[in-house]
Amino acid sequence: MLPDQRLSVVISSPDVSKILLVAALVLILGTLAFAANADNGKRLFVKDGCYQCHGYQGQGGAAGARLAPRPIVLAALTAYVRHPTGQMPPYTSKVLSDADLADIHAYLSSIPAPPPAKSIPLLNQ
Repeated sequence: MLPDQRLSVVISSPDVSKILLVAALVLILGTLAFAANADNGKRLFVKDGCYQCHGYQGQGGAAGARLAPRPIVLAALTAYVRHPTGQMPPYTSKVLSDADLADIHAYLSSIPAPPPAKSIPLLNQ
């Protein structure tokens, strides 16, 4: 094939269309995560009451799962917040927009892991 010739690809398979749709959603959510604001996410985490079950640092508690450090990916967090199982109420996009969830995810991602127990002298006596 000559360098100036181009190939045309026709996509008609429903499976390929679904894959392209999922890829587009991942790209959009990834862009939101990249542009997310951790400071605003911390504010929203408190304002919308997430801390009441998950703790101020996302450490979890009796009523809510541990969210930080190392939260699940943004797409999974968004899907769960919109359609949770268990005791958590759903948060529609009218309550928390996708951009708000991206900010909350950025906040949770910014929380450092605790030091290893071996590095705490009192715990090693």
